[in-house]
Amino acid sequence: MSQSSWLVAARAPGLARDPLKKLAPEPEQLFKLIDRWREESRRAGRVVRRVCVAFEAGRDGFWLARLLRQHDIEAYVIHPTSIPVKRDHRRAKTDRLDTELLMRAFLGWLRGEADHCGMAAIATLAEEDAKRPTREHESRVKTRSRLVNRLKGALARLGIRGFNPKLRKAAEKLEELRTGAGEPLPPNTLAELRRDMAQLRFVADQIRQIEKAREARLEKAPREGAHPMVLMLASIKGVGLETAEMLVAEVLSRKLRDRRAVARYGGLTGSPDESGSRSREKGLARAGNARVRRGMIQLAWRFLMFQKESALAKWFEARTANGPRGVRKTMIVALARKLLIDLWRFVEDGTVPAGVELFDSAA
Repeated sequence: MSQSSWLVAARAPGLARDPLKKLAPEPEQLFKLIDRWREESRRAGRVVRRVCVAFEAGRDGFWLARLLRQHDIEAYVIHPTSIPVKRDHRRAKTDRLDTELLMRAFLGWLRGEADHCGMAAIATLAEEDAKRPTREHESRVKTRSRLVNRLKGALARLGIRGFNPKLRKAAEKLEELRTGAGEPLPPNTLAELRRDMAQLRFVADQIRQIEKAREARLEKAPREGAHPMVLMLASIKGVGLETAEMLVAEVLSRKLRDRRAVARYGGLTGSPDESGSRSREKGLARAGNARVRRGMIQLAWRFLMFQKESALAKWFEARTANGPRGVRKTMIVALARKLLIDLWRFVEDGTVPAGVELFDSAA
């Protein structure tokens, strides 16, 4: 699937060939093509009672899969990295070959051989929309940090230090600034700083709007949808509303099988490299949800500050008390994994992690 065309391959009963057709990226043409191939099978004496369609996860998301299911067509979305490919130094790679590879992997998966490929969970439109506030907030915060660093860098080149561009009246104090040599700011630099300050105020206002909208949603309907989970997590000291909503939207609202699936989806499992007598750990696996991984590692450090008497914090301190230099950075990943599993159990069955302190209002 691309922006300009779709390449569709099929395996239809009764047909001596495996049809392959390039289409414009329009679902109506795809439905007509499926009906045409089904009619060809019928004329060959075979009745098609089941139609399965699969495509790689990409920029198009899940809208096509939801549309196919509305038309009583089984739709699946394949994880691109779950399909094994040849490791030849030079190998032919075309859309036709990639489509054939996808079809072979999909047919093997339909036969029950799960190792052929992995399928992504197709989210509903409401589930996708629930993730937008936290993802937009993350993006706006990154933009704010980039602007602040840009402003500080521009001032540092002129020998100006200690100026905080995030203050409310920072833009009004630009005229008063003097370079390290005691000169006023050059006109072009001053104009650039004013534009950056205006953009910074605009982004900061957007961040406040997102945060106020979140608080209003939770206050208006505290029992609606996943809001109870968010409020439960926010009742733990050290877990803010932003972190709670991110965890619920990205991982805790999903139907995960067990604690291993929770840690694996959170991207907090290792990647061992074992062959013969060699056995080593290559670090964190890159599979899983990167947002959850980043958020949980940040939360783990914050958890050590606010929950010093909890069993997890004491376990971490006991493991790192007399360890070598840098062991805390390694063990924080293990703490983040254990903490994510405990939070999952907390929202699933109400089991409060041992020694964790809740706010008085929630208790």
